[in-house]
Amino acid sequence: MPISYEVAIVGGGIAGAALATVLARNRIPVVVLERDAVPIDRVRGEYIAPWGVVELRRLGLLGALEQAGGLFARRTIPYGEDMPGEAALPFARDLTNVLPDAPGGFCMSHPAMCATLAAEAEKVGATFLRGVDGIELSPGAPPTLAFRHGAPSGNGQRVELRPRLVIGADGRNSQVRRLVGIPLLADPPHNLIGGMLVDGVPEWPTDTQVIGNEGRAHYLIFPQRGVGGEARVRLYLCYDFADKAAFQGPARRENLLATFGALATLPYAEALGRARPIGPFNSFSNEDHWTEDPTRQGIVLIGDAAGHNDPIGGQGLSIALRDVRLVSEAILAGRCERDAFRDYAAERLERMRRLRVTMRFLSTLRVEFGEAARRRRQVVSRRITVDKMLSPAMASLAGPEALPAEAFEQATLDALLA
Repeated sequence: MPISYEVAIVGGGIAGAALATVLARNRIPVVVLERDAVPIDRVRGEYIAPWGVVELRRLGLLGALEQAGGLFARRTIPYGEDMPGEAALPFARDLTNVLPDAPGGFCMSHPAMCATLAAEAEKVGATFLRGVDGIELSPGAPPTLAFRHGAPSGNGQRVELRPRLVIGADGRNSQVRRLVGIPLLADPPHNLIGGMLVDGVPEWPTDTQVIGNEGRAHYLIFPQRGVGGEARVRLYLCYDFADKAAFQGPARRENLLATFGALATLPYAEALGRARPIGPFNSFSNEDHWTEDPTRQGIVLIGDAAGHNDPIGGQGLSIALRDVRLVSEAILAGRCERDAFRDYAAERLERMRRLRVTMRFLSTLRVEFGEAARRRRQVVSRRITVDKMLSPAMASLAGPEALPAEAFEQATLDALLA
């Protein structure tokens, strides 16, 4: 195995494979270390907001994902108790005109995205090592990276590398972050979100995503396409910790389908209730995690390893793709020392702060239940759509930098939610 890699990326998911592709295209020797032999359905990381689509295009990766079966959600419909069924259609948002270079939000299976981007990286010369474990890492100039590879149960070949730079792209439970001692800050969790992939709903329009509220449920639905082109749908349900019992245990998938099937506000609800599960049901808590500085000497974190936004807004992949672009630009400029990533670290800190404010606002609006919460949604919707009051909500589509700083100030939130 060559030991002269300039960059080593720990984690071969979407962020790691995308960065490896960009670097290898530009003749940077890069190796990717991945634990899993094949990509796994983690029930997240399948939606790219329009501002992330722009990043994907700038990285030159959009075409490959489109060809592999990704599709565009061109409109989003806000079904809910105050806008059931056809009453919501006049309030649908056209996602094709959010940003000039984005034909909408992009939807694709997480495992399929990972596999496609890994294939692109290998095609242009990146080395992918799968089945890697036992990682050890020391910061420095250069850093030292050691790991096992080539056999299960910890009996593989021991390898040591001294690249110029190690990138941590190894997700929420990042080993790289832990090994080099980068602190992770977090908000308290405020609710749970669970998701499942289903098919058998050919009625669902493949250009439409839905975000809605009914009773004690906040639901999200995104279209997908199977390997053979068949229509699939990803269902997400946000619910209170007090309601978690129904979505635990062996009946959780059936209970999720029953919940969707009983939604009076949602067209195709009955069809969704009869859908066939084709993936696991996983749930996790909703909260923000962030790092104040995702760098050490010879180390940079990207994607969820550097902290992730509350998943209620679906910003994870857009954040990761912005990370990939900024970090790759620094590397391609010929710099790998820690100071080369100061601008990236500062931009990411402010980006995540703005998105944190946005998701706190959206969580208050969408994932609080009862009559008072329903009336608040009515009032805030009127203030935004009729009174044209400033709101951070658009940051989830157009990107946090698209809005003025005032959109993320507490006074703005107080005025909207009063």
